Amino acid sequence: MSNNKQLPKINKRTSIAKSMLFSIEQLALTFSNGAERVYERMEGSGRGAVMIVPMTTDDQLILVKEYCAGTHSYELGFPKGLIDPGEKAIEAANRELKEEVGFGANELNALHKVAMAPAFFAGDMEIFTARDLYPEKLPGDEPEPMELVYWPIQNYAQLLSRSDFNEARSIAALMLVVDQLRTRK
Repeated sequence: MSNNKQLPKINKRTSIAKSMLFSIEQLALTFSNGAERVYERMEGSGRGAVMIVPMTTDDQLILVKEYCAGTHSYELGFPKGLIDPGEKAIEAANRELKEEVGFGANELNALHKVAMAPAFFAGDMEIFTARDLYPEKLPGDEPEPMELVYWPIQNYAQLLSRSDFNEARSIAALMLVVDQLRTRK
């Protein structure tokens, strides 16, 4: 694969919409071959986000079932959230774990960084594993308590077959953990 691609020139940026959560901008671009296009993208905050895969001492995953406005449904996935201004990703991971699951972690390990939707959004999510858990609850911003679901990691295939476990980031995190556990054995 060639790494010789030259990034297109941004001729103009125009803010076209703004909500409480998102800003959308239009980019007028010229590519190295002379082609001109207009792209739209959501502007990222630049802070990033975290997802945490908490695991108990007996290798059970702790998942949360929460309301998702995009699909207007309750979905099963791993705890996640935005990194607050001035906060490091690992600090955000432990805070989100305490807010959403009611546990802190003595051992947090960065697993992988993923792009959430690079064609439309400049936002990264760092995935962490969390072990050596201890009870600690912080108040969060969720409108209702999240349901916790404990799932044995060895039964990950059954988790993948659930209709309410379909978020791509959670599936990617699960498979990264399964692969990591396989390579350690």
